[in-house]
Amino acid sequence: VQQDAFLFTTSIENNIAYGNPWARETRIGQAAEYAQLHNYIMGLPAGYTTVVGERGASLSGGQRQRLTIARSLMLRPSVLVFDDSTAAIDAGTEQRIRAAMKRFARDRVTLIISHRLSSLMHADQILFVEGGRIVERGTHKELLALGGRYRALYDLQLRPDDERPVVAGAA
Repeated sequence: VQQDAFLFTTSIENNIAYGNPWARETRIGQAAEYAQLHNYIMGLPAGYTTVVGERGASLSGGQRQRLTIARSLMLRPSVLVFDDSTAAIDAGTEQRIRAAMKRFARDRVTLIISHRLSSLMHADQILFVEGGRIVERGTHKELLALGGRYRALYDLQLRPDDERPVVAGAA
């Protein structure tokens, strides 16, 4: 699943089932539920038969990303690769997708490529890559304790303001 989703000018149902056009409606709905898209689809007047327009023009960036997540789940791959695929999705929805994916990906290898640490903190192993090289490796807790590049990025992105150290001369 890539950050930039490619969608076809067809129905939501056909876009999700692209890799398995003979899939049953229940599988399509289940994939949409995992991707946190089912409730949105059910609120549309035409539901799953809604045509999304050229390249999914009628959907928001986050909705397009969730649709491609659902599409990838239809294939039931043994390896899932998410390449910044939740960049346009709000934090709450991303957390619900992550919880659903935990159930779905139980017996699958999952690779997550992201600049947003909240997408990675739950991973069994985190590889911090810089200039094409792995510069740090470990769990979230291990990398925080290391105090290196991952910790610096964590402090920049996620550490609550009241926990940030006071820097002399900073406004």
